[in-house]
Amino acid sequence: MNILNLMIEGAPIENLITFTFFIGCMAMMAASVFFFLSMNSFGEKWRTSILVSGLITFIAAVHYWYMREYYMDTGSSPTFFRYVDWILTVPLMCVEFYLILKAAGAQKSLMWKLILLSTIMLITGYIGEGLHNDDGQAWLWGLISGIAYFAIVYEIWLGGAAKLAASAGGAVQAAHKTLCWFVLVGWAIYPIGYMAGTEGWYSGIFGGLDMDVIYNVGDAINKIGFGLVVYQLAVDSK
Repeated sequence: MNILNLMIEGAPIENLITFTFFIGCMAMMAASVFFFLSMNSFGEKWRTSILVSGLITFIAAVHYWYMREYYMDTGSSPTFFRYVDWILTVPLMCVEFYLILKAAGAQKSLMWKLILLSTIMLITGYIGEGLHNDDGQAWLWGLISGIAYFAIVYEIWLGGAAKLAASAGGAVQAAHKTLCWFVLVGWAIYPIGYMAGTEGWYSGIFGGLDMDVIYNVGDAINKIGFGLVVYQLAVDSK
């Protein structure tokens, strides 16, 4: 109730940021428990996909606990820890595309391609946001990161992954399309957070937003949402 009252009365932004770290941690931990406990409800075909969904939210929950503590102790954005979380969880989210399309003939080369692109996206994003935030180079590293992101978008919407989903049809194609929307729309919140948190002409556009709130909301929606789409596919395919 005290937290709610603070927010209603116009609490400092620090209270809101801490609150979103806490809510993000609890939500993703709850999602992990749900995914792990539901694994035995499905056959071998979907068990790995549900396991990966649980791992994604569990890893994120642990990092969110540490990020909340770091923010409360220092008052600084936990950029390094956030990218450590992403370098583990985002490639796993890409693996989900391979797992749901495996029955349609997806090869491991698709999985490694998506993992490579996501790794490039994240490493260059960290270089720009964490290492070159204030020296005028953030835009360049953000551009490279953005190119890798759009390469992922192309692959899943129009490339080999899209063709495999079309050949599979039915629930698999529907789930693939929903995950594609998560990447196109949901993941777009990360470039917004990047621009809000780095120096440049774009920071003026998003200057009223706090990057940690943007990232926390985006993580909760994207990671839990990804897992729920996979879970629903497993239910529909029983």
